[in-house]
Amino acid sequence: MVLIQSKKTQVIENFKIHPKDTGSSVVQIALLTERINYLTEHFKAHKKDFHSRRGLLMMIGKRRRLLSYLQKTDPKKYQETINKLDLRK
Repeated sequence: MVLIQSKKTQVIENFKIHPKDTGSSVVQIALLTERINYLTEHFKAHKKDFHSRRGLLMMIGKRRRLLSYLQKTDPKKYQETINKLDLRK
């Protein structure tokens, strides 16, 4: 399931760095987090959906790599993103 356009626009608005930003690593991490949260809820109802689970695991890996990149390049922005998305506890 693709994110609803209004939800996607809202996420981009919350995390963009400059007015035309749609693809920075922070925005990508935020969008992946939304999709991961959606799929996590989906799996509570559909426990045997193994094909979608593979997609979820791929998204988690991609988000992890983006977070690693962000941590190396801009540690301050990394901390802000982690806190804003409430990822690490």
